[in-house]
Amino acid sequence: MGVLQREIEKGVEILQIGGVIAFPTDTVYGLGADAFNATAVERIYEIKNRPRHQQLPLLITDVEQLTTLANPIPEIAWFLTRHFWPGGLTLVLAKTDSVPAHLAPGATIAIRIPNHPVCLALIQHLGNPIIGTSANISGQPSVLTADEVRQQLGGKIDFIINGGKCPGGKESTVVDITRKAPAILRQGIISSYEIDKAYKEYLQLNDPQ
Repeated sequence: MGVLQREIEKGVEILQIGGVIAFPTDTVYGLGADAFNATAVERIYEIKNRPRHQQLPLLITDVEQLTTLANPIPEIAWFLTRHFWPGGLTLVLAKTDSVPAHLAPGATIAIRIPNHPVCLALIQHLGNPIIGTSANISGQPSVLTADEVRQQLGGKIDFIINGGKCPGGKESTVVDITRKAPAILRQGIISSYEIDKAYKEYLQLNDPQ
């Protein structure tokens, strides 16, 4: 068993008991916890010094999990997932009634499927979605290496999985699908041009004429 595999297994064990860990993703290093553990989620807010009204994004492994977290799911959302998942697109959707309040105090929820084997393995072995916010203090630069995580958050979290430098270098692009047309809330690794191009393609394919 390799070093990274052992770190992933340790990370899963920590998540299972309500711990908070940092891990590499396809964008930047993430700060994660079992999404259904309210105490662990609260710790993430405290660690990041993040305002409570700013919901934390979720990472999942399968588009089918969307249906348990979001409703309704517009056709444009499915279209964008086919284009950009797994990858650096976070979708903001209306949440289902079953989503606990500690995850999404408002009416929406933010979700993505990452394209990185470490975070996908964590989610699969845990069996629940995990929080996938950036591993930095709110307002500080996002971090791309385990050492940078240690510098910002070292003594505050339970474990850091060192998976090398993150390949993306930017946070995910956040797109709100609850409006009449998709709205970019945060420009990230996927450009606004790519989002607009996909939306135009969707409209052409669904033009009733």
